[in-house]
Amino acid sequence: MSATTEEPRARPTAAEAPSSWARERLATLKELLDKPLTTYYLIIGCSALLLALGLMMVLSASSIEAMQETGNPFYWFIKQSLSAAVSLPIMWLCTRLPYKFFRWAGYPLMALSIIALVLVLFVGSSELGAQRWIYIGPFTFQPSEPAKLGLALWGADLLARRARAGRIEWRHMLIPLMPGTVILAVMVMLGRDLGTTMVLLMIFLALLWVVGAPVKLFGGILSLAVLAAIIMIRVEPYRMARVGAFLDPWADAQGAGYQAVQGQIAMGSGGWFGLGLGSSRQKWDWLPHGESDFIFAILGEELGLMGTLMVVALFGLLGYAGLRVASRVNDAFIRLVSAAIVAWIAGQGVVNMGAVLGVLPITGIPLPLVSYGGSALLPTLAALGMLLSFAKREPGAREALAARGPGPAVRALSWLGLGGTTRGRDRR
Repeated sequence: MSATTEEPRARPTAAEAPSSWARERLATLKELLDKPLTTYYLIIGCSALLLALGLMMVLSASSIEAMQETGNPFYWFIKQSLSAAVSLPIMWLCTRLPYKFFRWAGYPLMALSIIALVLVLFVGSSELGAQRWIYIGPFTFQPSEPAKLGLALWGADLLARRARAGRIEWRHMLIPLMPGTVILAVMVMLGRDLGTTMVLLMIFLALLWVVGAPVKLFGGILSLAVLAAIIMIRVEPYRMARVGAFLDPWADAQGAGYQAVQGQIAMGSGGWFGLGLGSSRQKWDWLPHGESDFIFAILGEELGLMGTLMVVALFGLLGYAGLRVASRVNDAFIRLVSAAIVAWIAGQGVVNMGAVLGVLPITGIPLPLVSYGGSALLPTLAALGMLLSFAKREPGAREALAARGPGPAVRALSWLGLGGTTRGRDRR
């Protein structure tokens, strides 16, 4: 009787073990990212977390001022919650609308945005040096917010139709895209809204980047934009004061630099983990517009560096998901509009957070999904709903959704006998 012995396998050395572990983790991450519904769940998860965090921070940041002005500490929180309650069904509807609807919707939305921007110059309300709002009873409407969505849809369809006819020169793509963008930008600039003008420029440049415009064109456009910004700054004294406050806010800490200084104090007070939710000291009449333009400062004060990094990571993941849609769906319109939406939402987030941190001038634009403001929330959630609709067109996504079966809401209704059927249930 003979016995056979196996040679023991060599154990990995101390130097090989970490690299082996890293390779396994990278393989797991790659497998996760290759799943067809990764983009879909990233958009839903990041949007839901940012919206929930925004509602929580609006309640915290606005409660003191709301109590002083209205006697109800929940006043602005309730208004923002109502805006979310109206916007979320629109987001859901956008995930269900047919693809051709979005290609058609850009044209009337672009036209209505221009009409509304002209109207705001005559009947709009001027606040803080900018004429942006139209008051409709107890509600306010900011036409420049839906104009961002209108430009993204209109510009994407315009370029997609021309590209579909064959390979064309980028020069031919500028007409009428550039004149349309200039008209929007001029209307917004006449309302003294430099921040939104910057976002419109980001959308325009993102569209040109996707269609392959040369780098020298970007240099020329950016040079003209910088020249226009310098002119607008020079002709408006309050903008000159903002530039001075950006360069050295502490030189006039009680004047032009007051908001920037108080925002920096809020961020510095938060430390690693913050003072605690609701424990902000700056919201006690120290930091102006803590619920809107400077909500990131209140967030940093209450949730600390970890909280701010979480927000940055969520915006980064949202931008990655949008670019993933643009790269994985074989359709020119979807690639263009997805890139434009990423440039709008992520770019606006960078501008807002940069202003709070003092690395960019204060422009007065909100932090998407987080800041107070229904006019900004509705088109932003509609755009994210469109991204969800486009994510379903990724390879294997529809099949994966169909295999997943009905969602929890449908299953709950079927269990209660209120409609629908539970897949796989035996009928006896």
